[in-house]
Amino acid sequence: MSDWDAARYHQLSGPQQAWGRRVLDRLAPAAGEDILDVGCGTGRLTADLHTRVNARAHLTAADRSWTMVAEARRYLPPAVAVVHADATAMPFPGDAFDAVFSTATFHWIRDHRTLFAEIYRVLRPGGRLVSQAGGGRNLETLYTRTASVAREDDFARFFTGWQDPWTFAGVDETRGRLEQAGFTELHVSLEPAPTSFANAERYADFVTTVCLRHQLHCLPDAKRASYVEHLTRMAAADAPPFTLDYWRLNIDARKP
Repeated sequence: MSDWDAARYHQLSGPQQAWGRRVLDRLAPAAGEDILDVGCGTGRLTADLHTRVNARAHLTAADRSWTMVAEARRYLPPAVAVVHADATAMPFPGDAFDAVFSTATFHWIRDHRTLFAEIYRVLRPGGRLVSQAGGGRNLETLYTRTASVAREDDFARFFTGWQDPWTFAGVDETRGRLEQAGFTELHVSLEPAPTSFANAERYADFVTTVCLRHQLHCLPDAKRASYVEHLTRMAAADAPPFTLDYWRLNIDARKP
């Protein structure tokens, strides 16, 4: 599986950063806390968190992508520890953190039961999980189209055995998994977050880097541009055009 183009993602991830800042408001970090950012990406939101706590809390940033970790280490101040880690098997002792913060990450993890059990393990009693990721009908229009295009003669042979690499969980199943892990004080909700782009070029640039990485990895270089162009032409006919139908799954929970 190909890794992220982290430098390009850093430039294009404005929507994710805007959503994440609202999650930071929910986190309300306090002085002296140990806070873990799961799926830190290039560290843009971790840097915002570092500014908010003004070095009065200890921050650890973790991501399973080596390119993201490398970019985060370049971007973040030395006071923030950046760790290469899989969120379903984290290299931290139990009861290590007062809070776990995460945005735009959990939907890239297939096994949410193990994910929540692992987060529960590394939280201290009374610690909180504050997160947001894609959920419900997230990007339903785009990914319905990618499935259709993948069956066309020009592309079908490259998608043999394809499996969706995401988990867009709903409210009820997420509550059930959190309860199974042991969390209490659950607040789980879905909200629409449609995101529009000014023109075809910006739309294509964004989806190439953020939404279609796995699909494009299946294709030879000679086919990738035509695949993205095909999807971009479809998006041009939408109302409004060049709009991604994002849905965000918000989670607030506490370890008793």
